Amino acid sequence: MAEATLRTAPLDKARALQWLQTYGVYAGVTALLVVNTVITPHFLSAENFRTQAVQVAPVIIVALGMALVIGTEGVDLSVGAVMALAASVTALYLGYGLLPALLVVALFAAGVGLANGALVAFVGVQPIVATLALMVGGRGLALVLLPQLEDLRNPSLAVLGSGDVLGIPYLILIAAVLALLVAFVVRRTTFGRQLLAIGDSRPAAQLAGLPVRRVLIIVYVVCALLAAVAGVLATARLQASDPTSLGNLMELSAITAVVVGGTPLTGGRVNIAGTVAGAVLIQLLTATLIKHDLPPSWTQIAQAIVIVAAVYAARGRGKR
Repeated sequence: MAEATLRTAPLDKARALQWLQTYGVYAGVTALLVVNTVITPHFLSAENFRTQAVQVAPVIIVALGMALVIGTEGVDLSVGAVMALAASVTALYLGYGLLPALLVVALFAAGVGLANGALVAFVGVQPIVATLALMVGGRGLALVLLPQLEDLRNPSLAVLGSGDVLGIPYLILIAAVLALLVAFVVRRTTFGRQLLAIGDSRPAAQLAGLPVRRVLIIVYVVCALLAAVAGVLATARLQASDPTSLGNLMELSAITAVVVGGTPLTGGRVNIAGTVAGAVLIQLLTATLIKHDLPPSWTQIAQAIVIVAAVYAARGRGKR
């Protein structure tokens, strides 16, 4: 009997870890919903759900790009700086109309993504080092372009930030459409399979003749473009451009959402549904702490604890 117990104990632990890796983020979201329903006044109100959804939309959009980068065994620390850069450029070019301003924002973001991708794919710089340089430089460029907060009064931008369709805010619709699009690309396209193969083993992907450099550059450009979209939407919602604080620590939130959602840092796998759930988990955790008057610094501590728990649960999973 004792021998049987010793044999089954490791198996149960392995099963528990596997369950935690697959469903832990959903269990966490459910637990926070239940806890807040009990202890947080007016948590179940429609207005509160709308507020939480609008606030989490930019995080989801940035995390989608981060998931693609992590899927290639990389990381992008410049996403917050790209959001700030998008805010500055939007303010500078909004006088020419919303569409021209968005096109210029896209050009700036694509330039940052191209620089990140080129450093990783052609120069061989580690992703964390390459994107760290753009993280610092991008924020600096944003402050050079627009040194201080500026109020924006543009009807088209206001509609983008606060408009809705059948009561569903544009921010939520845009985040949902982008999540479905990225999930389709990862699961159903040749590009998605190449991305995962590179993350699984870059040398093997090169030997197989896959366009490794091209895929890496596209991934970093897409990540920067998604960060720029999040920056524009956040600016539209605030009706102000704030390159000093917009996007601060967004890279931490995005990485947390991706890792907690079941995408391993070792690459070779991307879980988009889990990434969205991870972003929702972070938002609910932050909202819970704020609503109960805990200092904002506790949010960062809580995120760190969640990351450690996710990395612990994912240890030993390795690549496919």
